[in-house]
Amino acid sequence: MKQNFFITGGTGSFAKKFSSYLIKKKIAKKIIIFSRDEYKQMSMKNLPFVKSNKKIFRFYIGDVRDKNRLRWAIQDDTDVVIHSAALKQVPATEYNPFETVMTNVIGSQNLIEICIEKNIKKNVLISTDKAVSPINLYGSTKLTAEKLFISANVFKGKKRSKFSVIRYGNVMGSRGSVIPVFLEQNRHKTNPFTVTDKKMTRFNITMDQSISLVLFALNNGKGSEIFVPKIPSYKIIDVAKAINPNCKIKIVGIRPGEKIHEEMITESDSYSTFDLGNCYAIVNPSNGTVLKYYINKKKFRKVPENFSYNSGQNKENLTVKQLKNLINKI
Repeated sequence: MKQNFFITGGTGSFAKKFSSYLIKKKIAKKIIIFSRDEYKQMSMKNLPFVKSNKKIFRFYIGDVRDKNRLRWAIQDDTDVVIHSAALKQVPATEYNPFETVMTNVIGSQNLIEICIEKNIKKNVLISTDKAVSPINLYGSTKLTAEKLFISANVFKGKKRSKFSVIRYGNVMGSRGSVIPVFLEQNRHKTNPFTVTDKKMTRFNITMDQSISLVLFALNNGKGSEIFVPKIPSYKIIDVAKAINPNCKIKIVGIRPGEKIHEEMITESDSYSTFDLGNCYAIVNPSNGTVLKYYINKKKFRKVPENFSYNSGQNKENLTVKQLKNLINKI
């Protein structure tokens, strides 16, 4: 059955790929792209999959900070809301803290309230591993957004709206990630690759994997869960070697607000975390109905106490050869 989708941050890397998938699989009856950059909207309108499906797409200029604009843009026949709008660049968010709070926190609460008001059934927040034990403002605001989405399942009252969260690591090759930086440095052969720390690791997810996780949450989420994918990790130093095995490397030191390793599930979360096979679900223990569902589901297994999911301790790690193959597909 085809559905109507509303996507905030609709011109971003994930949103464009997700929209393309919806068109390819003929899932969408209507896709509303909501974002504040008119140039990016113009560019997206010229993409082949959009141009050949003009009747399905709607493009609205707007900001999640503007509650009235959200109220107008989210139509009563909307079935699914995907919230991917956020200020994400760590240095920029540190320098502009209140702007980050306004978009990532207040914007998320605005969206939640309108979705409850309009009784939107399925609502998913795209979050980040930086929301776990955050040491920078970006991570702190995304943690708050997660809390707001999970709590919405309680204060929604008798409305049918369900709110879930998707939390994952770096999307391979996405704007602002390390791979485009190294590729650009490799083009200027006189420049060494700048690496912050030789020990640094990161989780890695492909765009296709992120889409699969969102679809899983939409099809299986009960509300009150944070879904975390089972994905590999890599060493930053190995990424450099995969791009150029003979590259010179300059260690520049860890930046403010940056971690050596990223974590997606803490030991404290282990008491209400379930292994679903392809991913984990961290369930809000305050929602007894949903927690009971996961406990009673035989194919779901509760993780051991003191379990944690950390990029430095991850059992699945990408080799230099595997990284090279993945980078060549970007």
